[in-house]
Amino acid sequence: MNILVLCTGNSARSILLESIFNDAAPGRVTAWSAGSQPTGKVHPHSLRLLSRLGHDVTRARSKSWDEFAGPDAPAMDIVITVCGSAAGETCPVWPGAPVRAHWGVEDPAAAAEADWDAAFGEAYRILSPRAHALLAEPFEEMSPADLKTTLDRIGALA
Repeated sequence: MNILVLCTGNSARSILLESIFNDAAPGRVTAWSAGSQPTGKVHPHSLRLLSRLGHDVTRARSKSWDEFAGPDAPAMDIVITVCGSAAGETCPVWPGAPVRAHWGVEDPAAAAEADWDAAFGEAYRILSPRAHALLAEPFEEMSPADLKTTLDRIGALA
């Protein structure tokens, strides 16, 4: 199953969830992340947190969703947006047939630098159980409607 995680800047939340999926289920899922307006660099605190938690960050990079829209791009089965609402962010919309879900998380990069440890930790604390909840399901065997219901239920986890 191919999963694309989208947000606006592709520097924090989407990078975290991409890493969680890829490290938790190699061979079962392949996750990528992208942004509608990528910053062009992964937030250094994302890299520090992921490294500290044992995730491989060697391939982490901020990229545009345009990389995944071309004819040579892998076909996506699931697209998850992770934009929050406090900053009035507009979540990107992915066209096509993948099952789409929204797992909103506030942007830790928007926090004051003194609060980064707490903000990035909180984003990870929300996203990791959601990823593991999906991986605990037989989602590969689900109909698109059942998968959508499952993704929406998981996205409501606090």
